[in-house]
Amino acid sequence: MGEFRLRFAPSPTGYLHIGGLRTALYNFLFARANDGKFILRIEDTDRTRFVEGAIESLINSLKWAGIDYDEGVFLDDSGNIIEKGDYGPYIQSERQEKGIYGEYVDKLLESGHAYHCFCSKDRLDHLREHQKADGLIPRYDGLCKSVSLEEARKRVADGEEYVIRLKLPTNTDIVVNDLVKGKIVINTSDMDDQVLIKSDGFPTYHFAVVVDDHLMGITHIVRGDEWLPSTPKHVYLYEAFGWEAPVFVHLPTVLNKERKKLSKRNDDVSVDDFIEQGYLNEGLVNYLALVGWSPEGNEEILDMENLIKEFSFERVSKTGGIFDRDKLNWVNSHYIKNLDDERLGEYLKPYLIKDNLIDDNYPSEKLNLLASTFKDSLDRFMDISEQSRFLFEDEVEITEEDAKEYVSKDHVSELAEAFKEELNSVEEVDSEFAKKVMKNIQKKTGIKGKNLFMPVRAMLTGMVHGPELVNVIELLGKEKILKRLDSFIK
Repeated sequence: MGEFRLRFAPSPTGYLHIGGLRTALYNFLFARANDGKFILRIEDTDRTRFVEGAIESLINSLKWAGIDYDEGVFLDDSGNIIEKGDYGPYIQSERQEKGIYGEYVDKLLESGHAYHCFCSKDRLDHLREHQKADGLIPRYDGLCKSVSLEEARKRVADGEEYVIRLKLPTNTDIVVNDLVKGKIVINTSDMDDQVLIKSDGFPTYHFAVVVDDHLMGITHIVRGDEWLPSTPKHVYLYEAFGWEAPVFVHLPTVLNKERKKLSKRNDDVSVDDFIEQGYLNEGLVNYLALVGWSPEGNEEILDMENLIKEFSFERVSKTGGIFDRDKLNWVNSHYIKNLDDERLGEYLKPYLIKDNLIDDNYPSEKLNLLASTFKDSLDRFMDISEQSRFLFEDEVEITEEDAKEYVSKDHVSELAEAFKEELNSVEEVDSEFAKKVMKNIQKKTGIKGKNLFMPVRAMLTGMVHGPELVNVIELLGKEKILKRLDSFIK
């Protein structure tokens, strides 16, 4: 087969879907594992669904995920779309302008594997209604199959509207050998003479994808299993052209916990959603690789290098992979824990600013301490605001029953007074003060253990459990702590 060549070929209809990212990832992993080439091609033949800026968004999402490719569509330093590689153009509408599809559909017409269809939309709608009423699968009845090529060309010259359809043989088995799904056999009696060229002159996906994949030397077609029903038509097109078909790999659908396909209404489906919520690219990619695939060992934390080393299609599941948010959070939290405090602080800062907890001038030392304090409890960056909000409020509301119990104890006023004395002996709270203050209060009051730490934590945070108390004291600072203690002094 020579060098393996794989491609990811999305349509520019909006954001990159999480399922699309997994498809791109599996293509990328297999290409890199086999020293092959990975290509990004844009399939924009359906101009009615084209979204401005979608190509740029797709490229940026792949770049964010660390999925690089060798040929295709790129952005230059100014953000302009450019193409690199020997098999271009890599955008289908540009290939259409060059007349590539017209050349190949003419070959099919000449060989008798395709024909002009002049049926009106009204006739086709009427035909479908009748077939449905009779309990039949709606499909074209082949009325125009008998129109000779000579007559068809004359009618085209006279200005009749038409499409070009594939002419399937009758009662013929078409075999698809899929690396994941196995051998699939479909008879042409259960298939339709699909449209290859639409009335606007643009190729359909089914035609363009076969021509493009062949001309670009694609050896493996890796895509979602929603394309499986169309694959026999693609296989037959390869046969009609006399081309060798590539290896097909249809991936299981990404499902939600209810085992239903992820939907925009009920689930986060866009890669942008996960970026906005503060998932690390390493965390999302690591987890996504495991949705429908498993390595030979039991490892679940795999960076890109190890994913490439481990990946094979033999271990891809035949059934849908469940997208489990809890599992994603667990994987992502692993990568957050491995960040140094300064880098984590930089990631957290925009979320804290957005939620009006800090401004751009918040001291970097405090930001680093904040990052260190909450590092072990974060699943994603956006969680920082909810977890750290108590540090930025003027007053703390005590809602936990255990916390209420501790602050109602008789010695709480004594602890608050002792803490206040310690605070008044310094100009500001620094790390040294924060480390020693609880020991000093213990010496002063004789109160120790839970009876010391739990009430103090409850007075300062409203909770009896939470982040390191030493860090909380330093982050709150003198003024805020004094305000909180005052309400507990009788």
